[in-house]
Amino acid sequence: MSKDYLDRAREIDLNNRTMFQAAPEAMKGYMALMKSATSDGALDGKTKELMALSIAVAIRCEGCIIFHARAAQQKGASREEVAEAVTVAIEMGGGPAAVYGGEAMAAFDEFAKA
Repeated sequence: MSKDYLDRAREIDLNNRTMFQAAPEAMKGYMALMKSATSDGALDGKTKELMALSIAVAIRCEGCIIFHARAAQQKGASREEVAEAVTVAIEMGGGPAAVYGGEAMAAFDEFAKA
């Protein structure tokens, strides 16, 4: 995985914009789902981002890890909360999730310093 998570996040944002241009209606629908799914409800948005980050680690999606590590940091997650979310992912995803979990922590740390 790339170690410059800020650059990778910009690349992900650019790729998402490209998808919006290529398929605007489908992407509008997806963004509406994302906004609804991560909005405060019975669970607050920060908790939902920690859940998304944990799932991203468990399914080993580098771009998803970067996206949700940044979103968790932006929604006020602490490093300790991220670490706990990652340990749940490791429980569910085993050894490979442990490797990606370290990447999630590194990405969160980089976003927290920016």
